[in-house]
Amino acid sequence: RQPLSPCVAGERLCSTEEATAGSGTYTRHGFIFSSLAGCLERKNEDNELPVVSVVRDSESQLLPNVGAVVTCKVCSINSRFAKVHILYVGSTPLKSTFRGTIRREDIRATEKDKVEVYKSFRPSDIVLAKVISLGDAQSNYLLSTAENELGVVVARSEAGVQMVPISWCEMQCPRTHIKEFRKVARVQPQFLQT
Repeated sequence: RQPLSPCVAGERLCSTEEATAGSGTYTRHGFIFSSLAGCLERKNEDNELPVVSVVRDSESQLLPNVGAVVTCKVCSINSRFAKVHILYVGSTPLKSTFRGTIRREDIRATEKDKVEVYKSFRPSDIVLAKVISLGDAQSNYLLSTAENELGVVVARSEAGVQMVPISWCEMQCPRTHIKEFRKVARVQPQFLQT
């Protein structure tokens, strides 16, 4: 299977001698055309002509790109970084999870040297972050929460209750009233998951 390339409706894809028309395509005058806007997919099956089809963008895999705001869940933390699974790009849920890393120096915009990861995130926190690079050989995305709008949006206390943000660096359990440190996001309305 080859990488997907975008195409528009009515675009001429190839001749009918090179491939067989699949879903999202039609043939005319010996050529295969795209019948919808989406991504071109070519599948080769047992020495026959490859099947060319066009899948809509919503069906194809959305990928986090640099600058995108993503919703992720913290899996583990250590003194240098938090490991996360990316669940949403913007408000679109991902079909498969991508791994991300929020390094200590990318947690806050100020006083970076004083940041402590365990005072910013805990495992199972839901965090809004921005993709700052496509990462390294382990295919981890590097994420940042250095803006005010980014950081923890949902966290549970040790009592298992969803905590309430009381400042940019603390959340409180409504049942036990115990305060815990977090890098709290000032959530903008467009990022709220309903």
